Amino acid sequence: MHPRIFLLSITLCLLGHCCSWAANGEDRVYIDSISVVGNQKTKAEIILREMSLREGDTVAVDQLSNAIEQSEQMILNTGLFNRASISFKAWEGATGRVHLLVTVEETWFVYPIPIFELADRNFNVWWVEQNRSLKRTNYGMDFAHINVSGRNDRLKASLKYGYTRRYSLSYTMPYVNKARTLGLSADVAFLRNREVNYQTEENKQAFFEREDAFMLDRFSANLGAVYRPAIQTFHRFNLRFHQNRVGKEVAQDLNPRFFLNGRHLQRFLALRYQFFYENRDVAPYPWEGSFLSAELEKEGLGIWKERSGLTLTAGYGQYFPFGERWSLGMEARGKVSLIRSQQPYRENRAIGFGDTNLRGFEYYIIDGLDMGMLKSSLRFRFWDSGINFGKLMPISAFRNMPFRLHLTFNSDFGYVNSPHASAELNNFLDNRLLWGGGVGLDIVLFFDKVIRIEYSVNDLLENGLFLHLSMNI
Repeated sequence: MHPRIFLLSITLCLLGHCCSWAANGEDRVYIDSISVVGNQKTKAEIILREMSLREGDTVAVDQLSNAIEQSEQMILNTGLFNRASISFKAWEGATGRVHLLVTVEETWFVYPIPIFELADRNFNVWWVEQNRSLKRTNYGMDFAHINVSGRNDRLKASLKYGYTRRYSLSYTMPYVNKARTLGLSADVAFLRNREVNYQTEENKQAFFEREDAFMLDRFSANLGAVYRPAIQTFHRFNLRFHQNRVGKEVAQDLNPRFFLNGRHLQRFLALRYQFFYENRDVAPYPWEGSFLSAELEKEGLGIWKERSGLTLTAGYGQYFPFGERWSLGMEARGKVSLIRSQQPYRENRAIGFGDTNLRGFEYYIIDGLDMGMLKSSLRFRFWDSGINFGKLMPISAFRNMPFRLHLTFNSDFGYVNSPHASAELNNFLDNRLLWGGGVGLDIVLFFDKVIRIEYSVNDLLENGLFLHLSMNI
């Protein structure tokens, strides 16, 4: 247990037993008022919305410490603050009235960031299989304002060139009603590539490129709404329009299954519902707690009849701390295609992209209608300190950088069901149990920027050193 939490628990117990009033035999306190300091830009009501404690609440003394700790964690999970702490400004022992003081340190909100990024799925694919080719990089400018009006609303714009040309704009307003339970979002994006991943052969991406023409164009526009009836529960609804175009050489000659039936143009509307329950201490790198997610998406609503898919995905994670330095994290993810017919190539992803990756299989992708995976990581924290850059860092929000190091022991299992697999493509990882694992070093900067260096081996007896970055900007 952290020393501050331990001392807070002792203090609460001593003070609680000094109170003369009780309800149902329990010592209780009354949250008379809550003040917020340190918020230069962020509205106080946005901070108070994240807390499990409210003015007017009556709380058992033995539950107050956990409620304060949970509220601090939820405030940090907004991504708006480097630090958040809750202390007692006043406590009337005779009446049990408590005045809480919330102290925050805001992060930097405006990120005009020059872009230089890899176009491939991960660093190792680019470094080894693509021979570190600079042609497979993107460059440009990302602009992100993560707190435009002080209400945690986010404006993002992107202008990229290189391997992928991307032009995008998005805006998210988390609260539009008085109760602060309903939010809205909108985004639009256009992407172009001269090279296209048109097929999977031997569980590797096969590419086709033309220097004189764009082989793949993608346009999307999205309207979304989020309903958040409780602090940890989210319901999201999205209606998205897609228009995708691929070169006729791909659609008619290389892979008629790319959009199915040799089609080179694909248009459809997609309707998606997502549920998320968040109970982790720090979402980007959780040490304790849990999360639950579920998503149901219908692609193709019958207007153009060029796409028909219905997919259910789900995820669950549980993190168990023990002692002061150890934590065991376990995550399960799954996907089921409720429409069982052959799906277009690009909508048939299973393992190898985004969060659906297995350690030791970074060089492979596995396509299929259904997928299940179980990932576990035992972590040992052997360094927990910080770096003070002082006047060398002109931005005060980044002047003090928490810095943590963890040794990890990892083990992952996965399975992909691919009933429409083509034998001639020899995708030998389909329809079989997969295992990968090893040891790693996790470097956590601030609380949400993670660098993972892992030595992994898989059940093919292949091994290697792999690098993963998560900057959460």
